[in-house]
This record gives sequence, structure tokens and C-alpha cells, in this order.
Amino acid sequence: MTDTRLRGVSAGSERLGMAMVPCSLGMLGLISGERGVVAIMMGDDADTLSHDLRARFAGAELTDDDPQARLYLERVGAYVDAMGDGDAPDQVPDLPLDMRGTPFQQRVWDVLRTIPPGGTLTYADIARRLDAPRAVRAVGRACGANALAIVIPCHRVIRTDGTLSGYRWGVARKQALLDREAASVKECGMIRGQG
Repeated sequence: MTDTRLRGVSAGSERLGMAMVPCSLGMLGLISGERGVVAIMMGDDADTLSHDLRARFAGAELTDDDPQARLYLERVGAYVDAMGDGDAPDQVPDLPLDMRGTPFQQRVWDVLRTIPPGGTLTYADIARRLDAPRAVRAVGRACGANALAIVIPCHRVIRTDGTLSGYRWGVARKQALLDREAASVKECGMIRGQG
């Protein structure tokens, strides 16, 4: 995956494409621009998700059902649905990413991208990896600010006691993603072990 760094959006200055598609976890919505995918978000229904995406990018000119955004979104949706069947590939789709956040948030997101499917880290683990062991709450805020569901896997971050904490798109979705990844990894391991 490629990425670009922090860029602001000023009113009317940026054109972004939007697409939405149903998947086995509800609705998926994606925003993309010149430099790649800016956001992947989940929701319960198309109207609410569309409203959330439009609110997040209120300063941009959005094109509905954009062909490039739809192409990217179909790949993400197929990955999510394949996880439900136990047929997911080892890695999320390789998409160009336009990650927008502070330097600290981007460092956190870079760590998140190293967590393999089926694996988890705690907020404290991530803070230690960043050589900032006292920044546990800042790590949590960075996870909450992540706008790229699935491809920046903030769902793989858990509390120190092993329980799930808040997830922007709902704890039930977080649990479902973790369960699907664990099942896919287990199935792949069993198949590889038999071969």
C-alpha cells in the first residue's frame, strides 16, 4: 500500500469520489481522491452512512457512485465477505492510501498495519512500540480517529485485560472482524498443515 501524509481540505477545493455497497457487516462506504483512498467507513444503512461520509468531508466536492471509488470498494467488500466464508486472503487489499492525520496518528496507524490478520495488540503494546509508553490514551484517540476501516486495522487493538473497547463502527463489528480473521487464519493453517 502506498500512502501520502497530512493534507487539509479547504471548502470546495478538493474533488472526491464516493461509493457505497452492502456487505455482510452492513454497509461499506469509501471516499477516494487523486492520491488514493481517503476513508472507508461502515454503517447500518445507506442513508446514515452517506450522511456520515458527507459530514466528514463537508468541505469537499463529492461525486456519488464514482467509478474509481466503486472499484476500490468492491475489493474491500469482497475481502470482508470472504472473511465470513473463511476464504479471505492473508492480507487486506492493496490500495493506494491517502492517510490524513497528525504525525503521531500516522505513526500509530503504521503500527496497526503491521498487526497480522488473526493477531491483536493492546493500546499499551502500541505505545511501547512507539517508544511512548505513557501515550496509551493518545494511541486510543488515534485508533478512534482512523477513517480507513479494515485496511488500517484498528479493530485488532484490544485492552490490556483482553477485552474489547469502543470501536467507531460498533463493538459487535469489531468482534465479528476479529472472529472472522481468527477463523480464516485457523482454516489457512489447517490447510497448509495438511499439504
